[in-house]
Amino acid sequence: MHNGSSADASHEILHHVTAAATPHVTESRAQRIRAGVSGLHPGYFALVMATGIMSIGTSTAGVGWLSLSLLWLAVICYVILVLLLACRLIAFRHDLVNDLSDPARAFGFFTFVAATNVIGARLVGDGHREVVVGLLAVSSLAWLFLGYLIPAMVAHRPRTDPALRGVNGSWFIWVVASQSIAVLAATLEPQVDVGRRELALVAVFSWSVGLFLYGTVGVLVVVRLLMFKIQPVEATPPYWVAMGATAISVVAGSKIVEMAKAPMVTATSALIAGLAVLFWAFGTWLIPALLAVGYWRHFRHRVPLVYEPSMWSIVFPLGMYGVGSAYLGEVDDLPIVKAIGHAEIWVALAVWAIVFGAMLHHLARTVFRADPPR
Repeated sequence: MHNGSSADASHEILHHVTAAATPHVTESRAQRIRAGVSGLHPGYFALVMATGIMSIGTSTAGVGWLSLSLLWLAVICYVILVLLLACRLIAFRHDLVNDLSDPARAFGFFTFVAATNVIGARLVGDGHREVVVGLLAVSSLAWLFLGYLIPAMVAHRPRTDPALRGVNGSWFIWVVASQSIAVLAATLEPQVDVGRRELALVAVFSWSVGLFLYGTVGVLVVVRLLMFKIQPVEATPPYWVAMGATAISVVAGSKIVEMAKAPMVTATSALIAGLAVLFWAFGTWLIPALLAVGYWRHFRHRVPLVYEPSMWSIVFPLGMYGVGSAYLGEVDDLPIVKAIGHAEIWVALAVWAIVFGAMLHHLARTVFRADPPR
């Protein structure tokens, strides 16, 4: 029975992959835009996450003009996606609610939380404290709301297959969202005069929750892979978030250790500092395995390598790993780790450019191409 379910799921995923590469010739532009909004991928805010982390990375590398350009692009994409999400909530509520209970797609909504905090973390350095406080408040409320809503809806969704069948790498975005709050709270803490202890508490709390979520999701993913044979079309880009979650945990932990010695920080700083190094090592170990999975998927089994929104789930982890390595190397005086981080930032930027170009090409061929002649 499991093999039949696996085949059905694989055919469905393959249908979506091939559909993404095949424009619908007979549909008008208005129909295509309407279909695009109704079926907007919940994880599309990973575009903002990837662009934002590249802005932070290029700022770390000292390329100010490029960092500022990427920041503006991230903000524009963020505003567009928020408007599209609002349109979807108003006009296509049934589709949105269905995604909230779909174990294969629901955790993509946490990209909104992470994207909000990545932009906030970049803006802290420019002195926009009031804006950053507002972004932290919005992301924290969304994180709490989605953190209780999504697991409940996934657990109670009527289904024929077990919920475990839908577990995939996108579940790690829940971890990334938690750690992104820790990063923003810890980054903001030295910039404010009041509320520093409260920000320290938020940072340590969300980092600790993220740590336990990583363990929980990791166990679920491993059990799913052992119980249900994974098909090549199911080895999707979001599995890279397993590495990205370790990288953002490194940044969050390093930021927390640097904070002023609030009671919560004093009690946990030694533990967090040690775990940050362990997370970096494990994330580094994951990279060859993820590359091997990509080779197995696209070269051994020839799954088409076409643009899909989840590709941004590769770009963000690469950028986050670069920033995390550079930051960890700076804080702990590890020149090799710092050099790895700076090199990785440029690798991630190249991948970002390729995926961004593929996205524009995809949109031009599908959503925005001219209407067919009547």
